[in-house]
Amino acid sequence: MTTLKQSVGHPGSRILALGAARGDVIVTNDELVEAIDSSDEWIRQRTGIVTRKRARKGVDAIDLAETASREAIEKAGIRPDQIGAVLVSTISNVAVTPSVSSLLAERIGATPAPAYDIGAACAGYTYGIAQADALIRAGAAEYVLVVGAEKLSQYVDPTDRTISFLLGDGAGAAIVGPSDDPGISATVWGSDGSKWDAVGMNATFEEYLDGEKPWPRMRQDGQTVFRWAVWEMAKVAKQALEGAGVTPADLAAFIPHQANMRIIDELAKQIGLPDTVQIGRDIETTGNTSAASIPLATHRLLEEHPELSGGLALQIGFGAGLVYGAQVVRLP
Repeated sequence: MTTLKQSVGHPGSRILALGAARGDVIVTNDELVEAIDSSDEWIRQRTGIVTRKRARKGVDAIDLAETASREAIEKAGIRPDQIGAVLVSTISNVAVTPSVSSLLAERIGATPAPAYDIGAACAGYTYGIAQADALIRAGAAEYVLVVGAEKLSQYVDPTDRTISFLLGDGAGAAIVGPSDDPGISATVWGSDGSKWDAVGMNATFEEYLDGEKPWPRMRQDGQTVFRWAVWEMAKVAKQALEGAGVTPADLAAFIPHQANMRIIDELAKQIGLPDTVQIGRDIETTGNTSAASIPLATHRLLEEHPELSGGLALQIGFGAGLVYGAQVVRLP
């Protein structure tokens, strides 16, 4: 019997570099409060958001993804044609098909790299990092571009009090490459479809086309999401630490999905993070950017604290689906 050949991969992988792009329009709380009959103080207390970045008309998720990707590629010191796969997590592509990733590969010169989108909302970046690690260790790619890119402002209902004031636009990109030692731990990921309708669109496109409902916008059941994120994701975070063989004291940083500052603070408390661990809090001035939020928060944290480079970070994403993913990574 003929034996099939298989690719031989690397013993490990790691994130080599990051890139970031944020919307170019700063939107303050005061600009949003009238539509939701609220106040700047109410938004700050509930979410920790002071401003959010949104992209102007004509700038889409693909444009933000390209900007972030080019920075990551340059910082990694590789050529675009060395990229063996392009993975883009997004829920805000302007078209259902074709993919953002295939156009991104063309724009940055990574063609003919395989390219596909990941529809895992706020957990999408951690899903992409898990897949990049697997591809490199399996020998299917030498370098992988992982991007979280969103323009959620196009799905905002200004009068919605559950999520409208949370959302921002941006993209974060990572180049993942081979490493002699593991720089990405085993990922703890999963889903809970019993809460499928807790976060998402308030209508289907079919309902819109049939004239039954207006253009679909984002909405959420805030209490359900908050309880799930705090209690269940604390368990997932602890599992990720255990799977990586590290303790909270071994971490240099904690970088959760930027959903809500109260969730971030409560998660840190539940995990038992010591004061020595820096926490990503990009939500304060960027807002909730779904799949882009973890790489954006990481990028900012490294800019503000370059001494974290080479340290370990626990990152965890969670959101619509409900889906989640967590892993420990070595910071670039």
